[in-house]
Amino acid sequence: MDSETLLARITDYASRPNPYPLYAELRAAGPVVRQADGSYLIGTYHETAALLHDPRMSVDPRTRGEVTHKPPFLLLDDPEHHRLRTLAMRPFGPPHNPGRVDAMRGEIDRITKELLASFEAGRQIDLVDDFAYPLPVTVICRLLGVPREDEPRFRAWSDALVAAADFRPGQDTTEANKAGEQARIEMGGYLVDLAEQRRGSPDDDMLSAFVNEPDPTLRLTREELAETAILLLIAGHETTVNLITNGALTLLRQPEHLDHLRRDPGLLPRAVEELLRYEPPVHMRERVPHGDIDVAGTTIPAGASVVLALASGSRDPMRFHEPDRFDPTRPDNQHLGFGSGIHLCYGGPLARIEAQAALGALLPYLGTARLLQDPPPYRQNAMLRGPRHLPIQL
Repeated sequence: MDSETLLARITDYASRPNPYPLYAELRAAGPVVRQADGSYLIGTYHETAALLHDPRMSVDPRTRGEVTHKPPFLLLDDPEHHRLRTLAMRPFGPPHNPGRVDAMRGEIDRITKELLASFEAGRQIDLVDDFAYPLPVTVICRLLGVPREDEPRFRAWSDALVAAADFRPGQDTTEANKAGEQARIEMGGYLVDLAEQRRGSPDDDMLSAFVNEPDPTLRLTREELAETAILLLIAGHETTVNLITNGALTLLRQPEHLDHLRRDPGLLPRAVEELLRYEPPVHMRERVPHGDIDVAGTTIPAGASVVLALASGSRDPMRFHEPDRFDPTRPDNQHLGFGSGIHLCYGGPLARIEAQAALGALLPYLGTARLLQDPPPYRQNAMLRGPRHLPIQL
């Protein structure tokens, strides 16, 4: 049956520019669609949201015997997840540092202006390499305390780790997994060494805060520090690059909404929420049930891979009016762009500020810009979907 190949077709690179017709096919065949490889694919909003909140669903790859080391808190279940996420939040947000993210607004605006200073009329640029990538990378480096000049090193590590985490049904992932593990070891060692240099002489950054925590009961072990720092560095820029680039591409394709936002920039916060629904940076997440679980009349056995197509859920007509229409004024926009439940995106508040600042600053340029390639070349990754390059003529 065609429905049994949906995951393979969705993750096929040929579908990257527009997977949304396949998501519609998935919802029509669902809510739960068993795949030829024995996994289960879910693309409806209500079932996806419920499973994101279901404590019977595990994110821990050790459940399937895939790794032996302790993963970052993104891939841990409670209570381990809660403990590590709480410790990671202490230097990042409320209640211990309620102003850290908001205080970054000025820095984000400054970095944005610096990047736009080279944007001259008539110039051809790659919006990814010239703007959407360097902005969040510079911000997360500043937050963590990573030297910006080391970015080429961690970009290679990040690419290997993200590739290893991607969905590749039916493909041999041995080499990708091996490269990802090597990158994890090297990047973790680099970040821990960097943090240790701040021990006893802290700066105003998160690595300093982690290694200079005065309460011994609240300190991360060396392994926990490595995994947490890797997660924050990668998650702190990978998804935001896609959010900014997908947003710019959507506005270039829909000039009427671009004009509307130029006339009323106060709509930007709602426009970013709509982009998180309409063209989200994260398309899929995986869960594994601890025991047999019934979902909409289908019994999913313990240990089976359950792929939640978040991007499909956010386009479900059973939840959203005219879901395939981009509407920056959309009310009641409880999208799945940042997930939901205990694993709701840790960096969501920062990503929102960055996207609002970036798109707000780009509006005057996009109004007279011309898209040079549509669709643009996309990244290989099906889980973290976005253009690899976005060439435009200013």
